[in-house]
Amino acid sequence: MKRLSSLFLVSLLSGATTLGAYKLFIEKDFGKNSIVTEAPSYYGKTVGMGAENIDFTAAADKSIHTVVHVKNVSTRTVYNPIMEFFYGSRGGSQQQEQVGTGSGVIISEDGYIVTNNHVIKDASDLEVTLNNKKVYKAKLIGTDSKMDIALLKIDADEKLPYSTFADSDQVKIGEWVLAVGNPYNLTSTVTAGIVSAKARNLDTNGIQSFIQTDAAVNPGNSGGALVNTRGELIGINTMISSPTGSYTGYSFAIPSNITRKIIEDIMEFGNVQRGVLGVVGNELNGPTSKELGIKQTQGYYVSSVIKNSGAEKAGLKKGDVIVKLDNQAISTYPELTGYISTKRPNDKVQVTVIRDGKNQVIPVNLVKNDVINTDFKGLELENIDASDKKKFKIDYGVKIKEVNNDRLKPYENELSGNIILTIDGAKATDIETVTKLADDKDENQSVNIEMINKMGQIIRIII
Repeated sequence: MKRLSSLFLVSLLSGATTLGAYKLFIEKDFGKNSIVTEAPSYYGKTVGMGAENIDFTAAADKSIHTVVHVKNVSTRTVYNPIMEFFYGSRGGSQQQEQVGTGSGVIISEDGYIVTNNHVIKDASDLEVTLNNKKVYKAKLIGTDSKMDIALLKIDADEKLPYSTFADSDQVKIGEWVLAVGNPYNLTSTVTAGIVSAKARNLDTNGIQSFIQTDAAVNPGNSGGALVNTRGELIGINTMISSPTGSYTGYSFAIPSNITRKIIEDIMEFGNVQRGVLGVVGNELNGPTSKELGIKQTQGYYVSSVIKNSGAEKAGLKKGDVIVKLDNQAISTYPELTGYISTKRPNDKVQVTVIRDGKNQVIPVNLVKNDVINTDFKGLELENIDASDKKKFKIDYGVKIKEVNNDRLKPYENELSGNIILTIDGAKATDIETVTKLADDKDENQSVNIEMINKMGQIIRIII
């Protein structure tokens, strides 16, 4: 019995010693170096997990009530040669009604709605259906065709649920997002995905800083909402990249910061107040930097500065590399244009450039779009204004302000006031585009120019 008691006591002491050693050495080290199994919180959700473990229901429920169905009714003239043969010129053409559909997002409780310009283009009648099936006639308040944004207004008999804007500059690649809209007339459709890229350039004539996502978007989603997991608006879905016309992997949205600035301009001024920095150049990469003979491989290289622009007045010059605007890092052209698109004329931007190997901060006051001009082949050009667009039914082009070319001086009266549409087949979208085209051409190289004269006739000349 004595022997048994002694054996039990030895076992007890050995167990205590082992447990103490584990607590003192092993568990202490494990606590210092172990991986935390509880995922951190992001936007109130758990990250590091698959979509099946994230609750999208709150964001979906919040956003579907703010997204509407937009119906666009327009008319077009259809020519019928058989009817003309029997009934003459009057019977040769008929008015045909066309119906288009898309989505929109309510942004105020009193009925303001943002959508894409292409959703409501040429509409003679606009109709909006809410998520609760109520139908209202909509009034067009204003548009920005360049950025593909339109603002509508309905007079509802109740306060409406509306989307709140998030700061799209703070959106992160890999962040979960929801696309909400009405594809193929299927109302209140919600799809999930992640942000695939930011500041994506699709070489459009307007906006060049899209949010790219892999959330499924199809025809009819245009004008709908892209929201974060809190249900806040981070973008307006506007296009897909697809060889078939349907979703095949990626979709694109106009960032909410750009959208918000445009609609605020329309509501306050009646049109978009577009600020211009006034530089032309190229975004840097390895081959470009090697060709230019510079060390920097990221940033925006300034190859020329536009006349009368804020950049010229502030002292920016050829060879500067723009790396930051205010606190926003700049490594691509879409990042530069995307940030400037959120600003107005007379806004001050702190431009950080690398000059002679040193960082330098230069404050630049942005100027109005129609103030800047450039010289191209002895023609002083300026951007067209709203009256020019309306008069000639165009949405792009640059106007000949003055003729300084000696060879063209005898034709100054015929050329002044004309609007250039293309240069060697490339669209002359605005002064910045023309300046870039000029930089890419040899000074002595002849160019083909297509323009509209003051009578509205298309003419072509070679300079």
